[in-house]
Amino acid sequence: MRKITLGSFVLSFILVGCSNMSSQNTPMNNEHMGGNTDSQQDMGGMMHGNVPLLESSKGLKALAIPPILEKQQGQDYDYEVIAQKGNTEFFDGVSTDTYGYNGDLLGPTLKIEEGESVDVKITNNLDEPTTFHWHGLEVRGEIDGGPHGGIQPGDSQIVTLEADQPAATLWYHPHIDGSTAEQVFKGLSGMLLIDEKPSSASQLPTEYGVDDIPLIFQDRLFDDNKQLNYNKLMNDDGTLGTVSIINGTIHPKLTVTKPVMRFRLLNGANARNYTFRLSNGDRFTQIASDGGLLDEPVETKSLTLAASERAEILIDFSKLTDEESLSLINDEGIELLPFDVALDDSPASSPEMWTADEPFLTAQEKARPVSKDIELFGMMDMVTINGKKFDPNRIDLRQEQGVTEVWEVYNKPDMMGGMIHPFHIHGTQFKIISRDGKEPEPNEQGLKDSVLVNPGEKVKLLVTFPEEGIFMFHCHILEHEDNGMMGQIEVF
Repeated sequence: MRKITLGSFVLSFILVGCSNMSSQNTPMNNEHMGGNTDSQQDMGGMMHGNVPLLESSKGLKALAIPPILEKQQGQDYDYEVIAQKGNTEFFDGVSTDTYGYNGDLLGPTLKIEEGESVDVKITNNLDEPTTFHWHGLEVRGEIDGGPHGGIQPGDSQIVTLEADQPAATLWYHPHIDGSTAEQVFKGLSGMLLIDEKPSSASQLPTEYGVDDIPLIFQDRLFDDNKQLNYNKLMNDDGTLGTVSIINGTIHPKLTVTKPVMRFRLLNGANARNYTFRLSNGDRFTQIASDGGLLDEPVETKSLTLAASERAEILIDFSKLTDEESLSLINDEGIELLPFDVALDDSPASSPEMWTADEPFLTAQEKARPVSKDIELFGMMDMVTINGKKFDPNRIDLRQEQGVTEVWEVYNKPDMMGGMIHPFHIHGTQFKIISRDGKEPEPNEQGLKDSVLVNPGEKVKLLVTFPEEGIFMFHCHILEHEDNGMMGQIEVF
């Protein structure tokens, strides 16, 4: 357990996307910055092909906030999540065909209290098979929603989700073999939040949509008819767009009314990395990673999230004057989310940061030998893990339930230098032991389910599976996943 005491801080943040590259094989700027000295860990890798610039937000529309999914009344289940087709007006007067959960685009936020168990009815109203993957949730393999969990059009299931893990920002999305990238591209994504049990000791912002804001970052390409024509627009090395979308909103702006705001960041893009900053260059404070609170809060000016990674951020707006403007921007200075600051009469709290009762990694954990080797390699449709493509009939690894092992993930460069791979493991929240023998930066000293691995880099992970079943491990560039950069582990 962490002891939370709240105190004064100055927070700010800027959001950065992948760096533009003027020619093929130009290094990508993917820096994770953390710590109190603004130290910078180079996360740069190579990506084959140009990374297009995002367009600046013109601040024309109020940022959409995904609604909270309401409990069902008089049913034998608590919630229902329906994958369906829809239409969205991204551009004035133009209807774009989209997918969504319980609506036209994206999905409602499913909130579960820490320790709670809920029954969720999942229904497929698409014209094609899909799955419902609870990304980051530690559930049994049979309900994890991997490629084996396909639901045919018109079919439904009821699954039991247990939040037997720390409070965290998770998400849900399809994971159908060969079609994940297209279904996410068309709009299937939603937030899944595990809420901390109410406690007077915690003074973190918790009013959803007011001072606790979900932000789903995605980039998209549209064809000449303003449609999400995936088959025409896709790229085997990761589909990258020029249109920035946050919570499904193009040209968004957010009106800020509270002096201290909590932002839950999700990189829901198919492939793009995002680096976060504030336009005035101030610091912000990262409080959580994929799987929950960090060992200690981290003040920084910049934070990078690869595809599928999450972070929670605190920003202090109380020092701004009426004349100052503020935006989330990227490293090219592109505005992604302008803020209209209109603070109410709420007193500016003086949060103090928490401390952990125990070290993030014990000496025994650091000294554990490597028991599983993972080699990521390739590009386009020639991607592999340990020299193999995904085979649904093959078990690649086995690990005993509840037994901790060390995985070493190596991103093997190719003749062109290689490219980054965000590596994700289903059914677990792991710890990063080291990067090329060096301990993780402070902002990676928290539970994770996805980790960015650079070309030539070796990352050691401390992995424990709390549930039995068959789980996936794969690159979370969705096109790589669809092209077979994926394996299976049986937990027994």
